[in-house]
Amino acid sequence: MATVDMFQNADRMFARKRWFGFAIPAVIFTYLVYVFFAFDILGLAERARMDNARVLVSDMYSHKVQVTRDTRKGTIAYSVEGERKGAYPEGQRPDWVSGDEADTISVDLGGGLVAHFLPDNALRVDVPGFGEITARMEGRAVTTNLDPENLPEWASLSRTRLDLTLPDGRVTFTRNKTEAFNFFFGWELFFYTLDSPYHAKGLFSILFGEQIDPTRSNIAGAWHDFWHNPMWRHSEVAWAIFETLLMAFLGTMGAAMVALPIAFLAAKNFTPLAPIRFAVRRVLDFIRGVDSLIFTIILSRAFGPGVLTGTLAILITDTGTFGKMFSEALENVDKKQIEGVESTGAKTLQRYRFGVIPQVTPIFLSQVLFSLESSTRSATIIGAITGGGIGLLLTQAIYTQKDWEEVTYYIILVILLVMLMDQFSGWVRAKLIGKKT
Repeated sequence: MATVDMFQNADRMFARKRWFGFAIPAVIFTYLVYVFFAFDILGLAERARMDNARVLVSDMYSHKVQVTRDTRKGTIAYSVEGERKGAYPEGQRPDWVSGDEADTISVDLGGGLVAHFLPDNALRVDVPGFGEITARMEGRAVTTNLDPENLPEWASLSRTRLDLTLPDGRVTFTRNKTEAFNFFFGWELFFYTLDSPYHAKGLFSILFGEQIDPTRSNIAGAWHDFWHNPMWRHSEVAWAIFETLLMAFLGTMGAAMVALPIAFLAAKNFTPLAPIRFAVRRVLDFIRGVDSLIFTIILSRAFGPGVLTGTLAILITDTGTFGKMFSEALENVDKKQIEGVESTGAKTLQRYRFGVIPQVTPIFLSQVLFSLESSTRSATIIGAITGGGIGLLLTQAIYTQKDWEEVTYYIILVILLVMLMDQFSGWVRAKLIGKKT
């Protein structure tokens, strides 16, 4: 009878495993089907604008030289990225622009695409493979020879605006101005702006050539113009990187110091009173449960924007994380080492200092150093809210639809900063904890 019951139990066990083996994949499949329809994956694919994505990506590694005619003033300006700081000096213009500004100028955008800025603020564009496109203002409306009902895919037309976006360039026409954009590879003016005497000078000529600026040496002048580049703002970016590091370091280290004594109150082998231990653990759960961005918003309203506000947000969030991890490490310490220290007549604090801390120090340091890497990334986002660090510059460039190569520059700096912190934390970990050979 016992043997029959044993076989029946085994059959039920195998049947239950087979049922779970079928039910779990079925639940996962059902959930994925639900996600497919609930998130409208097919609609997302239909709404995708890959042409916009290509323009965005190309803007990350290229720059545009812009020719702008102000309709009201009748003036024509030439600039890199359309910025006043990147404007061509008076009397200079790109060599692919020809004609008399008082009459008609022709902007050769390459590939046969040519924009002609005509008198009376009119426009004619020669599009290879399509023909001429003309535009002018009549009252407040744009009139053109294009058929509004049959526009080519690279053209956009409304009552007040004509936009032509082709692989070789872009032309826009509105009531206030006419613009032509020519795109080139690379980050122009990254080192020196057009008004710097060191623009377009090679490194060899700066280091070993004749003195370029009679008022200063080549090295000093070149460094000054690079460091204070008004377009790329290298000095401001360097200070923003320092602020980001400062927020991450002070927040993480401050949280470690605050969480250490709290962890003893949350560990059952050091705090036998269950009500105290329960209250401390729930506070740590609350701190961990609230995202750091929420604390950042609250603190920025309370203390105003600044690096200190971001530091406090990281400190509060990391305190909850460290408190939990430290308390778990304390609950697994070897009691024999504590008893050995106690046998020497050591007091309570001495037992903790010489019997507990040496055991958990490697774990604590490893957790703190790992969190320092994570806090570096968090400080970037927090800085965007508190008004400090590289995160502020990054979000400003994104929100204002500024040059996306500048956004790429900031992203690369953040990645390099995280990689640097990873290497630094690994080096510190090896020095303080040691590493396996």
